[in-house]
Amino acid sequence: MSQQVMEQLAGMRMHGLARALAEQIDRPDDFDALGFEQRVAMMIEREWIEREQRSLTRRLSLARLRDKAACIEEIDYRSRRGLDRGAIAPLATCAWIAKPRNILITGPTGCGKTYLACALGNKACRLGHSVLYRRVTRLVGELATARADGSYPRLLARLTKADVLILDDWGLAPMGEVERRELLEVIEDRHGNRPTVIAAQLPVKKWHAYIGEPTVADSICDRLVHGAHRIELEGESMRKRRAALTKEATSDK
Repeated sequence: MSQQVMEQLAGMRMHGLARALAEQIDRPDDFDALGFEQRVAMMIEREWIEREQRSLTRRLSLARLRDKAACIEEIDYRSRRGLDRGAIAPLATCAWIAKPRNILITGPTGCGKTYLACALGNKACRLGHSVLYRRVTRLVGELATARADGSYPRLLARLTKADVLILDDWGLAPMGEVERRELLEVIEDRHGNRPTVIAAQLPVKKWHAYIGEPTVADSICDRLVHGAHRIELEGESMRKRRAALTKEATSDK
């Protein structure tokens, strides 16, 4: 009978419950003192925990975060780069997703923009939200390819429906007419429905000139900047700082 039950649970993909049941069968002395309801509750809780973990793993995999180790709880506030714990703490609740409000992270190269964007994405995934990370140059290429092979509507739907879209390296490469139109379509579809996180070296005040065509620039900037949370980082490159510390530690050996 136990084998039949295990097969039925496996058929229903209730693997956590099956493992919990197997443990109770294999180690009866550990569970005999518990009541029926307690034992059932333990098995159900095991199934729920394992399903939640699988869902989180799937969300993180689909997000394709550039920095997979980025974590909001491990942000370094000691370095002088204009990062305020008081400003980040409310964002860690991810209330900005429901509102929705965009987040614009700007600053010089190496100051931690990508880490912060990915840390916010990681926290969003842990709270059950879907996230997509894309570098702007790669996204533009994906959109062009999708138009050519007929998969554009499907890709646009993915970009539109993601609870959080992270666009990294904004302003890093020149933007042509096609790129402007593609990005405007993505941003337009998300505007007022789901937030977008932008990480850029270019200060917000220079975005209009970077985009180029005034009408499109007005549309994109208005949809991204209005009401957004703005985080302006500064200071030396964190990568250079870590490299210097590593070199110093190595030389001391």
